[in-house]
Amino acid sequence: MDEGNTIGARLRAARKDRDLTQEKLAERAGLSRDLVAKLEQGRRQSTRLTSLMALANALDIELSQLTDKRDRMGSDRDGASVLALRDALLSPHHLPAIDDGHDGEPTPVPAIRDAVDAACRAYWQGEFPALIAQLPDLIAEARLTHQAHGATAVYPLAMAYDLAASIMVHLGRDDLAAIGAERAITAAHAGDDELLWATLHGTYAWVLLHQARTREAEELAARMAARIEPTFSAPTAHVAAYGNLLMTALAPAAAAGRDVADYVSLATAAAGRLGRRTAIYNSAFGPATVAMQETHAYTVLREPARALEASRRIRPGDLNGISHGRHLLDVAQSHLDARQRRAATERLIEARSRSVVWFRHQALARELVERVREEETRPSAAVRSLVRTLSL
Repeated sequence: MDEGNTIGARLRAARKDRDLTQEKLAERAGLSRDLVAKLEQGRRQSTRLTSLMALANALDIELSQLTDKRDRMGSDRDGASVLALRDALLSPHHLPAIDDGHDGEPTPVPAIRDAVDAACRAYWQGEFPALIAQLPDLIAEARLTHQAHGATAVYPLAMAYDLAASIMVHLGRDDLAAIGAERAITAAHAGDDELLWATLHGTYAWVLLHQARTREAEELAARMAARIEPTFSAPTAHVAAYGNLLMTALAPAAAAGRDVADYVSLATAAAGRLGRRTAIYNSAFGPATVAMQETHAYTVLREPARALEASRRIRPGDLNGISHGRHLLDVAQSHLDARQRRAATERLIEARSRSVVWFRHQALARELVERVREEETRPSAAVRSLVRTLSL
Protein backbone atom coordinates (compact mmCIF):
# COMPACT_ATOMS: atom_id res chain seq x y z
CA MET A 1 0.00 0.00 0.00
CA ASP A 2 1.13 3.56 -0.74
CA GLU A 3 1.92 4.84 2.75
CA GLY A 4 1.07 8.38 1.67
CA ASN A 5 -2.43 7.37 0.64
CA THR A 6 -3.75 5.68 3.77
CA ILE A 7 -6.49 6.90 6.05
CA GLY A 8 -3.81 7.52 8.67
CA ALA A 9 -1.72 9.69 6.35
CA ARG A 10 -4.74 11.73 5.27
CA LEU A 11 -5.88 12.09 8.88
CA ARG A 12 -2.43 13.20 10.06
CA ALA A 13 -2.11 15.77 7.25
CA ALA A 14 -5.54 17.25 8.00
CA ARG A 15 -4.87 17.34 11.73
CA LYS A 16 -1.54 19.10 11.32
CA ASP A 17 -3.07 21.53 8.84
CA ARG A 18 -5.53 22.47 11.61
CA ASP A 19 -2.67 22.67 14.15
CA LEU A 20 -4.36 20.16 16.45
CA THR A 21 -2.78 17.60 18.74
CA GLN A 22 -4.04 14.04 18.67
CA GLU A 23 -5.55 14.61 22.09
CA LYS A 24 -7.42 17.73 20.98
CA LEU A 25 -8.74 16.08 17.83
CA ALA A 26 -9.90 13.05 19.79
CA GLU A 27 -11.65 15.32 22.28
CA ARG A 28 -13.44 17.26 19.52
CA ALA A 29 -14.51 14.05 17.79
CA GLY A 30 -15.59 12.29 20.97
CA LEU A 31 -13.19 9.42 20.27
CA SER A 32 -10.18 7.97 22.03
CA ARG A 33 -6.72 9.39 21.48
CA ASP A 34 -5.55 5.78 21.09
CA LEU A 35 -7.72 5.34 17.97
CA VAL A 36 -6.35 8.52 16.39
CA ALA A 37 -2.78 7.46 17.18
CA LYS A 38 -3.21 3.94 15.82
CA LEU A 39 -4.71 5.24 12.58
CA GLU A 40 -1.98 7.80 12.05
CA GLN A 41 0.78 5.31 12.87
CA GLY A 42 -0.64 2.69 10.51
CA ARG A 43 -1.29 0.22 13.31
CA ARG A 44 -4.91 0.35 12.15
CA GLN A 45 -5.70 0.71 8.47
CA SER A 46 -9.44 1.16 8.91
CA THR A 47 -12.12 2.19 11.35
CA ARG A 48 -15.88 2.55 11.50
CA LEU A 49 -17.46 4.96 9.07
CA THR A 50 -19.23 6.59 12.02
CA SER A 51 -15.82 7.31 13.60
CA LEU A 52 -14.60 8.81 10.32
CA MET A 53 -17.69 11.02 10.24
CA ALA A 54 -16.84 12.30 13.72
CA LEU A 55 -13.24 12.95 12.71
CA ALA A 56 -14.24 14.75 9.51
CA ASN A 57 -16.64 17.01 11.39
CA ALA A 58 -14.03 17.73 14.06
CA LEU A 59 -11.52 18.67 11.35
CA ASP A 60 -14.08 20.67 9.34
CA ILE A 61 -13.35 18.70 6.16
CA GLU A 62 -15.41 16.60 3.76
CA LEU A 63 -15.81 12.96 4.78
CA SER A 64 -14.62 11.94 1.30
CA GLN A 65 -11.25 13.57 2.06
CA LEU A 66 -10.62 10.93 4.74
CA THR A 67 -12.16 7.98 2.90
CA ASP A 68 -10.44 8.89 -0.39
CA LYS A 69 -13.74 8.51 -2.19
CA ARG A 70 -13.20 9.40 -5.84
CA ASP A 71 -13.53 8.25 -9.43
CA ARG A 72 -12.26 4.65 -9.54
CA MET A 73 -13.53 3.56 -12.96
CA GLY A 74 -9.98 3.14 -14.26
CA SER A 75 -9.80 1.30 -17.57
CA ASP A 76 -13.54 0.54 -17.37
CA ARG A 77 -14.32 4.16 -18.24
CA ASP A 78 -15.79 3.28 -21.66
CA GLY A 79 -16.29 6.89 -22.82
CA ALA A 80 -17.60 8.12 -19.47
CA SER A 81 -16.67 11.70 -18.61
CA VAL A 82 -17.31 12.88 -15.08
CA LEU A 83 -16.48 16.42 -16.20
CA ALA A 84 -19.17 16.27 -18.90
CA LEU A 85 -21.71 15.25 -16.27
CA ARG A 86 -20.47 18.03 -14.00
CA ASP A 87 -20.92 20.49 -16.86
CA ALA A 88 -24.47 19.25 -17.44
CA LEU A 89 -25.31 19.96 -13.79
CA LEU A 90 -23.52 23.31 -13.70
CA SER A 91 -24.44 24.55 -17.17
CA PRO A 92 -24.99 28.34 -17.43
CA HIS A 93 -28.23 27.43 -19.22
CA HIS A 94 -29.74 26.85 -15.79
CA LEU A 95 -29.46 30.57 -15.09
CA PRO A 96 -32.64 32.64 -15.52
CA ALA A 97 -33.23 34.12 -18.98
CA ILE A 98 -30.31 32.19 -20.56
CA ASP A 99 -31.30 30.41 -23.77
CA ASP A 100 -30.33 26.75 -23.96
CA GLY A 101 -29.42 27.18 -27.59
CA HIS A 102 -31.31 24.04 -28.61
CA ASP A 103 -33.09 24.34 -31.93
CA GLY A 104 -33.90 20.69 -32.56
CA GLU A 105 -37.16 18.84 -32.11
CA PRO A 106 -37.85 17.76 -28.51
CA THR A 107 -37.89 14.04 -27.83
CA PRO A 108 -41.48 12.80 -27.35
CA VAL A 109 -42.39 12.41 -23.68
CA PRO A 110 -42.94 8.60 -23.83
CA ALA A 111 -39.55 8.13 -25.50
CA ILE A 112 -37.59 10.24 -23.03
CA ARG A 113 -39.45 8.58 -20.16
CA ASP A 114 -38.47 5.14 -21.47
CA ALA A 115 -34.85 6.28 -21.83
CA VAL A 116 -34.77 7.52 -18.23
CA ASP A 117 -36.34 4.30 -16.96
CA ALA A 118 -33.65 2.31 -18.82
CA ALA A 119 -31.00 4.53 -17.19
CA CYS A 120 -32.52 3.78 -13.78
CA ARG A 121 -32.19 0.06 -14.46
CA ALA A 122 -28.57 0.55 -15.51
CA TYR A 123 -27.90 2.36 -12.24
CA TRP A 124 -29.16 -0.53 -10.12
CA GLN A 125 -27.05 -2.95 -12.14
CA GLY A 126 -23.98 -0.86 -11.33
CA GLU A 127 -23.31 0.07 -14.96
CA PHE A 128 -21.72 3.35 -13.93
CA PRO A 129 -19.43 4.08 -16.91
CA ALA A 130 -22.21 3.64 -19.47
CA LEU A 131 -24.60 5.67 -17.36
CA ILE A 132 -22.14 8.53 -16.84
CA ALA A 133 -21.50 8.63 -20.59
CA GLN A 134 -25.23 8.79 -21.30
CA LEU A 135 -26.47 11.19 -18.63
CA PRO A 136 -25.25 14.56 -20.02
CA ASP A 137 -27.18 14.06 -23.27
CA LEU A 138 -30.13 12.57 -21.40
CA ILE A 139 -30.36 15.63 -19.15
CA ALA A 140 -30.18 17.94 -22.18
CA GLU A 141 -32.92 15.98 -23.96
CA ALA A 142 -35.10 15.92 -20.87
CA ARG A 143 -34.69 19.69 -20.45
CA LEU A 144 -35.72 20.33 -24.07
CA THR A 145 -38.74 18.04 -23.76
CA HIS A 146 -39.75 19.70 -20.50
CA GLN A 147 -39.51 23.16 -22.09
CA ALA A 148 -41.79 21.98 -24.88
CA HIS A 149 -44.32 19.95 -22.91
CA GLY A 150 -44.28 21.36 -19.37
CA ALA A 151 -45.75 19.35 -16.50
CA THR A 152 -46.18 16.14 -18.52
CA ALA A 153 -42.38 15.96 -18.89
CA VAL A 154 -41.47 16.64 -15.27
CA TYR A 155 -40.80 13.02 -14.35
CA PRO A 156 -38.00 12.28 -16.85
CA LEU A 157 -36.23 15.56 -16.13
CA ALA A 158 -36.42 15.11 -12.35
CA MET A 159 -35.25 11.50 -12.54
CA ALA A 160 -32.34 12.34 -14.87
CA TYR A 161 -31.09 14.88 -12.32
CA ASP A 162 -31.69 12.40 -9.49
CA LEU A 163 -29.60 9.77 -11.27
CA ALA A 164 -26.79 12.29 -11.70
CA ALA A 165 -26.95 13.05 -7.99
CA SER A 166 -26.79 9.37 -7.07
CA ILE A 167 -23.80 8.72 -9.33
CA MET A 168 -21.95 11.71 -7.90
CA VAL A 169 -22.37 10.31 -4.37
CA HIS A 170 -20.58 7.13 -5.41
CA LEU A 171 -17.78 9.17 -6.97
CA GLY A 172 -17.30 11.23 -3.79
CA ARG A 173 -18.50 14.45 -5.45
CA ASP A 174 -20.98 15.27 -2.71
CA ASP A 175 -21.35 18.98 -3.51
CA LEU A 176 -22.27 18.15 -7.11
CA ALA A 177 -24.59 15.44 -5.80
CA ALA A 178 -26.39 18.06 -3.70
CA ILE A 179 -26.81 20.26 -6.76
CA GLY A 180 -28.20 17.35 -8.77
CA ALA A 181 -30.62 16.45 -5.98
CA GLU A 182 -31.75 20.05 -5.64
CA ARG A 183 -32.35 20.31 -9.40
CA ALA A 184 -34.40 17.10 -9.27
CA ILE A 185 -36.57 18.42 -6.42
CA THR A 186 -37.01 21.78 -8.14
CA ALA A 187 -38.06 20.09 -11.38
CA ALA A 188 -40.56 17.88 -9.55
CA HIS A 189 -41.98 20.86 -7.68
CA ALA A 190 -43.09 22.29 -11.02
CA GLY A 191 -45.28 19.25 -11.62
CA ASP A 192 -48.35 17.87 -9.91
CA ASP A 193 -46.95 14.63 -8.44
CA GLU A 194 -46.40 15.23 -4.73
CA LEU A 195 -45.16 11.68 -4.18
CA LEU A 196 -42.38 12.17 -6.73
CA TRP A 197 -41.43 15.50 -5.17
CA ALA A 198 -41.38 14.03 -1.65
CA THR A 199 -39.48 10.90 -2.71
CA LEU A 200 -36.69 12.90 -4.30
CA HIS A 201 -35.94 14.46 -0.92
CA GLY A 202 -34.72 10.99 0.03
CA THR A 203 -31.77 11.38 -2.35
CA TYR A 204 -31.00 14.79 -0.86
CA ALA A 205 -31.07 13.23 2.61
CA TRP A 206 -28.69 10.50 1.37
CA VAL A 207 -26.30 13.20 0.16
CA LEU A 208 -26.47 14.90 3.55
CA LEU A 209 -25.61 11.59 5.21
CA HIS A 210 -22.51 11.28 3.04
CA GLN A 211 -21.56 14.79 4.11
CA ALA A 212 -21.72 13.53 7.73
CA ARG A 213 -24.75 15.77 8.37
CA THR A 214 -26.74 13.06 10.10
CA ARG A 215 -29.22 15.25 11.99
CA GLU A 216 -30.23 17.19 8.89
CA ALA A 217 -30.48 14.01 6.83
CA GLU A 218 -32.76 12.32 9.34
CA GLU A 219 -34.95 15.37 9.86
CA LEU A 220 -35.44 15.96 6.13
CA ALA A 221 -36.46 12.37 5.37
CA ALA A 222 -38.67 12.14 8.47
CA ARG A 223 -40.37 15.46 7.63
CA MET A 224 -41.19 14.28 4.11
CA ALA A 225 -42.48 10.95 5.42
CA ALA A 226 -44.79 12.76 7.85
CA ARG A 227 -45.98 15.04 5.07
CA ILE A 228 -47.17 12.14 2.89
CA GLU A 229 -48.23 9.74 5.66
CA PRO A 230 -50.87 7.61 3.92
CA THR A 231 -54.45 7.10 4.94
CA PHE A 232 -55.82 3.59 5.34
CA SER A 233 -57.20 3.65 1.79
CA ALA A 234 -54.10 5.11 0.13
CA PRO A 235 -52.80 3.43 -3.05
CA THR A 236 -49.89 1.02 -2.74
CA ALA A 237 -47.49 3.46 -4.44
CA HIS A 238 -48.27 6.04 -1.76
CA VAL A 239 -47.53 3.53 1.02
CA ALA A 240 -44.28 2.53 -0.72
CA ALA A 241 -43.11 6.14 -1.03
CA TYR A 242 -43.84 6.70 2.66
CA GLY A 243 -42.02 3.52 3.70
CA ASN A 244 -38.94 4.40 1.68
CA LEU A 245 -38.68 7.81 3.33
CA LEU A 246 -38.91 6.20 6.76
CA MET A 247 -36.05 3.89 5.83
CA THR A 248 -34.05 6.84 4.51
CA ALA A 249 -34.46 8.54 7.89
CA LEU A 250 -33.38 5.38 9.70
CA ALA A 251 -29.87 5.30 8.18
CA PRO A 252 -28.59 8.66 9.52
CA ALA A 253 -30.31 8.00 12.86
CA ALA A 254 -28.36 4.75 13.18
CA ALA A 255 -25.13 6.44 12.03
CA ALA A 256 -25.51 8.95 14.86
CA GLY A 257 -26.34 6.26 17.41
CA ARG A 258 -29.93 7.43 17.80
CA ASP A 259 -32.87 5.12 18.47
CA VAL A 260 -34.39 3.62 15.31
CA ALA A 261 -37.21 1.59 16.88
CA ASP A 262 -39.99 3.97 15.80
CA TYR A 263 -38.82 3.96 12.19
CA VAL A 264 -38.67 0.18 12.15
CA SER A 265 -42.14 -0.10 13.71
CA LEU A 266 -43.78 2.33 11.29
CA ALA A 267 -42.04 0.86 8.25
CA THR A 268 -42.93 -2.69 9.30
CA ALA A 269 -46.60 -1.69 9.48
CA ALA A 270 -46.38 -0.06 6.05
CA ALA A 271 -44.67 -3.10 4.55
CA GLY A 272 -47.32 -5.32 6.13
CA ARG A 273 -50.01 -3.38 4.30
CA LEU A 274 -48.24 -4.04 1.02
CA GLY A 275 -47.27 -7.63 1.68
CA ARG A 276 -44.80 -7.65 -1.21
CA ARG A 277 -42.22 -5.58 -3.03
CA THR A 278 -43.84 -2.52 -4.61
CA ALA A 279 -42.00 -0.41 -7.19
CA ILE A 280 -42.05 3.36 -6.78
CA TYR A 281 -40.10 5.61 -9.16
CA ASN A 282 -36.43 4.51 -9.13
CA SER A 283 -36.80 2.29 -6.07
CA ALA A 284 -39.07 -0.22 -4.35
CA PHE A 285 -40.40 -0.90 -0.88
CA GLY A 286 -41.64 -3.97 0.90
CA PRO A 287 -40.87 -6.36 3.77
CA ALA A 288 -37.39 -7.06 2.38
CA THR A 289 -36.60 -3.33 2.40
CA VAL A 290 -37.34 -3.18 6.11
CA ALA A 291 -35.21 -6.26 6.79
CA MET A 292 -32.38 -4.78 4.73
CA GLN A 293 -32.47 -1.48 6.61
CA GLU A 294 -32.78 -3.22 9.97
CA THR A 295 -29.66 -5.18 9.06
CA HIS A 296 -27.93 -1.90 8.21
CA ALA A 297 -29.04 -0.17 11.41
CA TYR A 298 -27.98 -2.98 13.73
CA THR A 299 -24.69 -3.32 11.85
CA VAL A 300 -23.94 0.36 12.37
CA LEU A 301 -25.03 0.11 16.00
CA ARG A 302 -22.61 -2.80 16.49
CA GLU A 303 -25.24 -5.41 17.24
CA PRO A 304 -24.12 -8.15 14.82
CA ALA A 305 -26.41 -10.87 16.18
CA ARG A 306 -29.52 -8.74 15.59
CA ALA A 307 -28.20 -7.62 12.20
CA LEU A 308 -27.62 -11.17 11.00
CA GLU A 309 -31.01 -12.24 12.35
CA ALA A 310 -32.68 -9.46 10.32
CA SER A 311 -30.71 -10.44 7.21
CA ARG A 312 -32.14 -13.95 7.37
CA ARG A 313 -35.60 -12.55 6.62
CA ILE A 314 -34.43 -11.65 3.12
CA ARG A 315 -35.06 -14.41 0.61
CA PRO A 316 -33.21 -15.05 -2.68
CA GLY A 317 -34.53 -12.65 -5.32
CA ASP A 318 -35.85 -10.08 -2.82
CA LEU A 319 -32.98 -7.71 -3.60
CA ASN A 320 -31.21 -7.12 -6.89
CA GLY A 321 -28.09 -5.53 -8.29
CA ILE A 322 -26.21 -3.01 -6.19
CA SER A 323 -29.04 -2.87 -3.67
CA HIS A 324 -28.26 -6.49 -2.85
CA GLY A 325 -24.55 -5.67 -2.98
CA ARG A 326 -24.90 -2.92 -0.40
CA HIS A 327 -26.85 -5.26 1.86
CA LEU A 328 -24.11 -7.88 1.53
CA LEU A 329 -21.54 -5.33 2.73
CA ASP A 330 -23.58 -4.84 5.90
CA VAL A 331 -23.80 -8.61 6.36
CA ALA A 332 -20.05 -8.90 5.84
CA GLN A 333 -19.42 -6.22 8.46
CA SER A 334 -21.64 -8.00 10.98
CA HIS A 335 -19.87 -11.30 10.30
CA LEU A 336 -16.55 -9.58 10.99
CA ASP A 337 -17.89 -8.07 14.20
CA ALA A 338 -19.01 -11.57 15.21
CA ARG A 339 -15.48 -12.88 14.44
CA GLN A 340 -16.70 -14.88 11.45
CA ARG A 341 -13.98 -13.83 9.01
CA ARG A 342 -14.52 -16.56 6.42
CA ALA A 343 -18.23 -15.77 6.14
CA ALA A 344 -17.38 -12.06 5.83
CA THR A 345 -14.98 -12.77 2.98
CA GLU A 346 -17.59 -14.86 1.19
CA ARG A 347 -20.13 -12.03 1.42
CA LEU A 348 -17.55 -9.54 0.11
CA ILE A 349 -16.86 -11.76 -2.89
CA GLU A 350 -20.60 -12.05 -3.48
CA ALA A 351 -21.06 -8.27 -3.21
CA ARG A 352 -18.28 -7.70 -5.75
CA SER A 353 -20.04 -10.00 -8.21
CA ARG A 354 -22.98 -7.58 -8.36
CA SER A 355 -20.80 -4.93 -10.05
CA VAL A 356 -17.04 -4.63 -9.89
CA VAL A 357 -17.11 -0.91 -10.76
CA TRP A 358 -19.71 -0.21 -8.06
CA PHE A 359 -17.73 -2.29 -5.54
CA ARG A 360 -14.56 -0.26 -6.14
CA HIS A 361 -16.45 2.93 -5.26
CA GLN A 362 -17.68 1.72 -1.86
CA ALA A 363 -15.75 3.12 1.09
CA LEU A 364 -17.24 0.38 3.29
CA ALA A 365 -15.90 -2.32 0.98
CA ARG A 366 -12.42 -0.85 1.29
CA GLU A 367 -12.72 -0.66 5.07
CA LEU A 368 -13.88 -4.27 5.36
CA VAL A 369 -11.23 -5.68 3.05
CA GLU A 370 -8.61 -3.80 5.06
CA ARG A 371 -9.99 -5.30 8.27
CA VAL A 372 -9.90 -8.82 6.87
CA ARG A 373 -6.38 -8.33 5.58
CA GLU A 374 -5.24 -7.01 8.97
CA GLU A 375 -6.70 -10.03 10.74
CA GLU A 376 -5.24 -12.68 8.45
CA THR A 377 -1.63 -13.62 9.11
CA ARG A 378 -1.37 -15.02 5.60
CA PRO A 379 -4.07 -13.56 3.31
CA SER A 380 -6.09 -16.18 1.44
CA ALA A 381 -6.46 -16.21 -2.34
CA ALA A 382 -9.96 -14.72 -1.96
CA VAL A 383 -8.68 -11.82 0.14
CA ARG A 384 -5.79 -11.19 -2.25
CA SER A 385 -8.31 -11.06 -5.07
CA LEU A 386 -10.39 -8.47 -3.20
CA VAL A 387 -7.27 -6.41 -2.49
CA ARG A 388 -6.40 -6.42 -6.21
CA THR A 389 -9.92 -5.35 -7.13
CA LEU A 390 -9.70 -2.35 -4.81
CA SER A 391 -6.03 -1.64 -5.66
CA LEU A 392 -5.19 -1.53 -1.96
